[in-house]
Amino acid sequence: MRRRCHWAGDDPLCVAYHDSEWGVPLHDDTRLFEFLVLEGTQAGLSWRTILRKRENYRRAFDGFDPVKVAGYCPEKVSALMADAGLIRNRMKIEAAVGNARAFRSVQDRFGSFDRYIWQFTGGRPVRNTWRRPADVPAWTPLSTAVSRDLKIRGFKFVGPTICYAFMQAVGMVNDHTVDCFRHYEIG
Repeated sequence: MRRRCHWAGDDPLCVAYHDSEWGVPLHDDTRLFEFLVLEGTQAGLSWRTILRKRENYRRAFDGFDPVKVAGYCPEKVSALMADAGLIRNRMKIEAAVGNARAFRSVQDRFGSFDRYIWQFTGGRPVRNTWRRPADVPAWTPLSTAVSRDLKIRGFKFVGPTICYAFMQAVGMVNDHTVDCFRHYEIG
């Protein structure tokens, strides 16, 4: 039996996400935007809830195409608010649209969001060696710096804890505990 990070539990959706996505270095702008939106949406909720609604978000947010999302008008925001497949929190939905605009601005300035965001880790994942789940922090000085910079650039729902969850998800940090089989597989 493979050992996994405790949070994966035995939910098949969480296990599949843990085993194939979480912590794997990601360099695709559309997928990075997806995780930025989903992590912001997750604030105050369980990740399991977000995973269950992920396909609804992909459908409703045009595959997380930041160009399309940046162009959403107030009527589209109202349609998203009426979509029972989403977390119908106006502040989070409006933040996703505003973040798409800020995301596009970053792409214009840096050539890609990937180039911008990975500069914070020197282009390589930070490999942590946490032994127990309790050792894994909710935020770090690095996630605080990322949060601060994103906020200066106009992003919302990007506090240090959300940024750290984003960094974990997209592999900027490897926070699989050392007893988890994925810790060594993804390096």
